[in-house]
Amino acid sequence: MNKSTHFSGTPIIKQILKYIPQEDITRTAKTYNSDRYYKKFKTYDHLVTMLYATMSGVSSLRELSTVLLACEGRISHLNLKHFPKRSTLSDANRKRTSEVFGAIYSKLLQRYAPFLSDSSPLKPTIKNLKIVDSTTISLFSDILKGVGRNPLNGKKKGGIKMHTMINALEDVPCLIRFSSAATHDHTFLKELNLEKDSFVVFDKAYNDYLQYLEWTLNDIYFVTRQKDNAVYKSIKEFDLADKTSDAVLKDELILIKKDDTSIQIRRVAYWDATQEKVYEFITNNVEISPDQVADIYKHRWQIETMFKRLKQNFPLKYFLGDNQNAIEIQIWSALIIQLIILVIQRKIKRKWAYSNMISVMRFHLMTYIDLFKFLENPNKQWWELTSKPPDIQLQLFK
Repeated sequence: MNKSTHFSGTPIIKQILKYIPQEDITRTAKTYNSDRYYKKFKTYDHLVTMLYATMSGVSSLRELSTVLLACEGRISHLNLKHFPKRSTLSDANRKRTSEVFGAIYSKLLQRYAPFLSDSSPLKPTIKNLKIVDSTTISLFSDILKGVGRNPLNGKKKGGIKMHTMINALEDVPCLIRFSSAATHDHTFLKELNLEKDSFVVFDKAYNDYLQYLEWTLNDIYFVTRQKDNAVYKSIKEFDLADKTSDAVLKDELILIKKDDTSIQIRRVAYWDATQEKVYEFITNNVEISPDQVADIYKHRWQIETMFKRLKQNFPLKYFLGDNQNAIEIQIWSALIIQLIILVIQRKIKRKWAYSNMISVMRFHLMTYIDLFKFLENPNKQWWELTSKPPDIQLQLFK
């Protein structure tokens, strides 16, 4: 009988949970006093349950509790002592603060950020590049105010906006704030704690000239697009160097007035042949070349890819609670598992598409497979089966 060499003594879900040290969760729970009113369902139990829900793709508390109940005999692999009931999960999602889940995510990011930076295949134009953007998650009920005007029928879906900043090399959020979908993006800029000489790139929805001035005074640099209705005065046009690409149409210094304050900003006009469109970038850095300004802005698409990876692989359509705290807990759980799976992807030598890895893990969460052996060489067992001669017992019936 052929035995699989990919066999493992623990299911895949436990191998994933090894990347989340239980002592870190215990310390964080103690800091936030999040276990005060719970005798059995501790913060660790809550987190593991929500991570299992995120990975398995369940759409309701009833479905989640039923799936976990079907794992009888293997629940010890999740380090759980009790099956969480629907009422227990519902109460915990409503009452246990989502801040403790955010703190757990921050602690995990602090642990794995150096590895993610060192193993990153990306090569940003400049060092210490931060990317800022937001994504809106629609809600079926008006828990948080949705974006846009109220329709004529008076019904409008709610929405939660996730304001995010990522480090270009880490490729996962390093700062997250939640608000209603109706909140303007530029308010998030005041929350950024940027170091001196760092660069931040964002789209024109974050336009805030007074914030730009403050950054300039503190040697913090930004790159963004100029608003279409911007009113400015050209002060000086810079000569383009011979090595400057033909796509750069103009490089100049402009003056913008805002609330009786004059602000000088560099403006670069750039022709994108692919889109057949002129892009107008503004920045407060006059040292980098105009081509670098355009290249820095191109990195902004990286955060859109991160949002796509999060929403496609961990669908945030069905929430296991009808309140803001429960929604935030589920989003934090998706962010935590996205971080862990990215670490696993970077550790494996074989190239895997992120979505393909998630599919393998999702369908085999409770299967006893050595995750790394399988991901490194998934075809090994197939080769062994096809290269060996038929079983002798089968030859007796010929």
